[in-house]
Amino acid sequence: MTGPAMSIYRTSSAEVVVITGASAGVGRAIAHRFASAGWRIGLIARDVEALDEVKREVEELGGSAMIAAADVADAEALFAAADTIKNAFGAIDVWINDAMVTVFAPVWQMTPEEFRRVTEVTYLGQVHGTMAALRHMRPANRGKIIQIGSALAYRGIPLQSAYCGAKHAIRGFTNALRTELIHERSAIRLTIMELPAVNTPQFDWARTHMARQPRPVAPVVQPEVIGRAVFDAVQHPRREYWIGLSTLKVILGNMVLPAFLDSYLAKVAFDGQETARPVSSDRKDNLLTPVHSLHRTRGRFGSEATNQAIVTSGPLTRIAPVLIGGLLVFATGILAAALVRKPQLARYSPPLSRRHGRSH
Repeated sequence: MTGPAMSIYRTSSAEVVVITGASAGVGRAIAHRFASAGWRIGLIARDVEALDEVKREVEELGGSAMIAAADVADAEALFAAADTIKNAFGAIDVWINDAMVTVFAPVWQMTPEEFRRVTEVTYLGQVHGTMAALRHMRPANRGKIIQIGSALAYRGIPLQSAYCGAKHAIRGFTNALRTELIHERSAIRLTIMELPAVNTPQFDWARTHMARQPRPVAPVVQPEVIGRAVFDAVQHPRREYWIGLSTLKVILGNMVLPAFLDSYLAKVAFDGQETARPVSSDRKDNLLTPVHSLHRTRGRFGSEATNQAIVTSGPLTRIAPVLIGGLLVFATGILAAALVRKPQLARYSPPLSRRHGRSH
């Protein structure tokens, strides 16, 4: 009696989270973390078979799940998926936008269709997901929306221009929406999670026009690190979280020395995103359709990936740029004063003959 009763109570009282991009990588890791806390989870992605696998994993970990196959680029399909999950599980407490695709190539090797597709999934997918969440959250004036972002939302890198552009756009969209919710006196909370490089399958199935297979830019963290950070962010909402020391360094470094990073990334970020292995002629990519055989949580760079990372939020993310800016202004002022003072000292130094009491 006690066991089943507790199980029923836990399921009926558990909160509801919806995760897009839930079939692999970060989305799958997030689903596992919420499942271990007994949440009811709506799983959204394109591949039904992969979603069924994640559903079984969620239930084994103690959660409950339902799947709703949809392409986040299709707004109406995503709205319908949200309605299906809400009708089955009840009010949606948390919505997590994670779905993404990318293309590894210089701009001049990409097609307009590839740019459009990356934008539709990685950027507009988050817009559509947010709109779906708001449809259910605004009437109740409650809920939390988590945007899975990237350090590349602050600093573009070579070979991923479409992805970087989409991540930049997510910040602009979310900040604009936040002001609208504040104006409305809404209790809905928005959080952006800026991620470092993560060991996910994306490097095995992302489209590439490069000669060698893609890889994450070191240092790399395991997707479970992100799963834990996202779960904690739901418990303690903040405006923004920066995950990993590399994210902190990239964001603050770009604020201080953007031109230096331009040159530095031009030198190191090409080889830094490629392995020594050539791209095989039969490589499949997930830009337009799922790659059914590669859905899993972790990628193939586990030997170098760490299972922990610092997480920065709240005051530091607001104060650090101000402090750095202040230090720069202070240092610039000292340098300018020194440069001005030196010629003044030279101008008013008496001639050698006058210092020795002689005159001509």
